[in-house]
Amino acid sequence: MPLLRTVCRLSLFLLVSAAGFSSAQAQQKLTIPKPEADEIYDTVGQPAVPVGGVEAYAQYLADNQRYPTAALQRRVQGTAPVTFVVEKSGVISNVAVTPPLDPALDQEAVRLIKGGPKWTPAQHRGAKVRQRVTVPIAFAIPADESGTSAATAPAGPGSSSGPTLVKPDEPARPVGGTEAFFTWIQENQKYPTLARQRKIQGRVMMEFVVEKDGSLVEPKIIKRLGSGLDEEALRLIKTAPKWTPARYKGQPMKQKMVLPVVFQL
Repeated sequence: MPLLRTVCRLSLFLLVSAAGFSSAQAQQKLTIPKPEADEIYDTVGQPAVPVGGVEAYAQYLADNQRYPTAALQRRVQGTAPVTFVVEKSGVISNVAVTPPLDPALDQEAVRLIKGGPKWTPAQHRGAKVRQRVTVPIAFAIPADESGTSAATAPAGPGSSSGPTLVKPDEPARPVGGTEAFFTWIQENQKYPTLARQRKIQGRVMMEFVVEKDGSLVEPKIIKRLGSGLDEEALRLIKTAPKWTPARYKGQPMKQKMVLPVVFQL
């Protein structure tokens, strides 16, 4: 019955219009409903895009990603899908990793997205709308850049062999946490003039040993950037604060680490 009523009403409208009953009604047009003000769209006519373009955004992600020490120590890698909402103003909100990958990697992925540039908001049906976006952040441990190696323990009593390599019960870690260590790096960094002139930025991969007393020794550059950045990274590691040393069976021990020193203009 509702369908029959609709058909009857539509027929009556057409007849009245044809007779010229109301010219205003005859000129009425069907309008497309405007988007709801607070609705979050997954699919839109014109998707949101990063300001500066997709390639520039990908470069930002590559240049600013820091591999968390805790994840490197546990050799955790994978892809963290970061979901967020691009608001009508171009800022982002509701940032979360869904589904979660690893606490340390998730935290870094969220930091990376939150610190990124604004977006050009999505448009749908002629109006700016809120859009849900997902950006995958990949974490991969390159060959020879695993962040940690087995710690060195002395040979047992009566053994004629040298030190043996063992996996520590508690890996070495920065005093105050990874974030505090990277903050110290950024605050004490002296950007080389030549690198600044050439607009060079990126990551210098450094290898070093955390001694039993927590001091950082034997720093070595394993991935270079040049233009004075390698030497600055070396200086930073040499002057960095002590770490909490690795422990094996309750005793402190040496451990080799690999970490990036990030340079960003």
